[in-house]
Amino acid sequence: MTMTDALNPLLDFSGLPRFTDIRPDHVTPAVDRLLTDNRALVESLVAGVGTPTWDTFVAPLEDANERLSRAWGQVSHLHSVADSPEFREVYNANLPKITQYYAELGQHEGLFRHFKALRASRDFPSLSDARRKVVENELRDFRLGGAELPESQKARFMELQESLAKLGAKFEENLLDATNAWSKIIADSAELAGLPSDVMAMFREAAEADGTPGYKLTLRAPSFLPVMQYCDNRNLREEVYRAYSTRASEFGSPELDNTDIIARIVALRQEAARLLGFENYAEVSLEPKMARSPAEVLDFLETLARRAKPYAEQDMAELRDYAARELNLPDLQAWDVAYASEKLREDRYAFSEQEVKAYFQEPRVMAGLFRLIETLYGLRIEAAPAPVWHEDVRFYTLSDQAGQPVGQFYLDLYARESKRGGAWMDDAITRRRKGEGAQSRIQTPVAYLNCNFSRPVAGKPAQFTHDEVITLFHEFGHGLHHLLTKVEDLGVSGINGVEWDAVELPSQFMENFCWEWDVLKHMTAHGDTGEPLPRTLFDKMLAAKNFQSGMQTLRQIEFALFDMHLHHDFDPGAGQTALDLLRDIRRRVAVVHPPEYNRFPNNFSHIFAGGYAAGYYSYKWAEVLSADAYALFEENAQLGSVLNPEIGQRFWSEILGVGGSRDAIKSFVAFRGREPTIDALLRHNGMA
Repeated sequence: MTMTDALNPLLDFSGLPRFTDIRPDHVTPAVDRLLTDNRALVESLVAGVGTPTWDTFVAPLEDANERLSRAWGQVSHLHSVADSPEFREVYNANLPKITQYYAELGQHEGLFRHFKALRASRDFPSLSDARRKVVENELRDFRLGGAELPESQKARFMELQESLAKLGAKFEENLLDATNAWSKIIADSAELAGLPSDVMAMFREAAEADGTPGYKLTLRAPSFLPVMQYCDNRNLREEVYRAYSTRASEFGSPELDNTDIIARIVALRQEAARLLGFENYAEVSLEPKMARSPAEVLDFLETLARRAKPYAEQDMAELRDYAARELNLPDLQAWDVAYASEKLREDRYAFSEQEVKAYFQEPRVMAGLFRLIETLYGLRIEAAPAPVWHEDVRFYTLSDQAGQPVGQFYLDLYARESKRGGAWMDDAITRRRKGEGAQSRIQTPVAYLNCNFSRPVAGKPAQFTHDEVITLFHEFGHGLHHLLTKVEDLGVSGINGVEWDAVELPSQFMENFCWEWDVLKHMTAHGDTGEPLPRTLFDKMLAAKNFQSGMQTLRQIEFALFDMHLHHDFDPGAGQTALDLLRDIRRRVAVVHPPEYNRFPNNFSHIFAGGYAAGYYSYKWAEVLSADAYALFEENAQLGSVLNPEIGQRFWSEILGVGGSRDAIKSFVAFRGREPTIDALLRHNGMA
């Protein structure tokens, strides 16, 4: 390594990422150095004679690819949470190099040959279960990466992977830019009647930050959602809804329109699938998942839709009747649904989400979440110093009862212009054993946990809605899956190697605790009085838990059916667009029908930029697993509390701890004692 390399923070793998030191001009030299080193290593490995072994072949390859993954992971993370024109430019300049490298690996005949030789060797049966799983996964991924293609087709397959990576990045950037491009200043507070005081304070502070009097609205979630839910001004709701639902479409700046990108992504995925010998991209996507075929997924979704639709139709009929009778809205529109639903909820259950929100102060929420994790798993969570990418970011260490670090995580809770929307967990460092024998050590895993909540206003702690608390618990479930792994081999440690449709099990499992009195009573304090959430209010929340659950379930099924059909039996050359397909599905299953101008596909980044292509069904698929897993805690509740450390330790050892080292269905059966059933999901959603 040269002196210049030594000064590059992206090439320092001795500890945590050095976020305060990373600059755009570090990216290209680091990427080029790592790619050069890795390619040289690959060629030296495949030139070796004799039967490849884990130590002589797999371990050095893992080491090299981990260095590249960690360096590029920091770049990719900063692109998501601290975007700037300079960083975006250097990210996009290097993304094709990274994509090409992994495409090369996926087709490398020498590597493929060595993995096959290792699989056939006398030593293979003596490898640990985890290591055998790594080798089997590698062989599968080589086949999916085009390693068995004739030379004439490999180059085209590589071009497709590169183009798809660029298109996915561009889709996400267009959506972020289109979201940031719209804002509106409201001079008269009367136009914002109905909005809560903390939201008004946020709008006022946003305007002040621009040096403008009045109130500034944007399309970011902490601004958009309250307007839809609380604003009495119907014309303003429609204006904001139209702006939000037409982001990155032909209704805005032409250079930010995702319409053509969608068509190209679908066509290129289809071409790549055909090259690999599959009928469609959905079949490719399902190869490493639990579900065995598109037909099985579609049958699962259609069955759920049949069960949910009567409840959804009842939900919608009640809402239309209420809106016409009580709100003078005889023609309920898409921009009225959230508003009318909140009014109906308040009337029916005698509380508002805003009333509940006053109790969820950020410090108490975090303390309650940490108490839950400490109780279930016998761990301790403490704040710790670390370099961060923004002043709002915090860092924590998870330790066991002996004080030994189990994992560490960054927490980035608030929305801002330079950060992409949504909530997500990503891995910074993965647990593995490094070195051999007495000199070996365990590498502590590190996770990024990101949300887009409203930041503190008027000098008070941030307040979260109950839905935002659920989102926080969801992402923490992903984080624990990554951090609490007991596996020591990189390829199946944490979330690595876990079937995509099982990845949501730990995250959705955590959501259930947000409905437990023994959890909530420890994580609430009113912003003005300091009083905890009253039991009477909690009981109202519980009564309202499945309010419109039929509508919400159908909405997820609508998106999942669109995704699966788009990648299974949709023909982009037959004259129909992705939007046409979505409209067909809505006519069949939906009870909420948006206006013609709605361009939902243009901002469906989960499937066009987020890795969920032909996999969006996995939210519902994993919900079956998570509800059934949680039911074991319910069945073993002690003194009225589901916080059973014995069952918690079992969940850790059989689900969280094993990572991808065995099939997800085997892990579920080891925990639950049987195959999963749909009963708990239907019961939890009030549709039993």
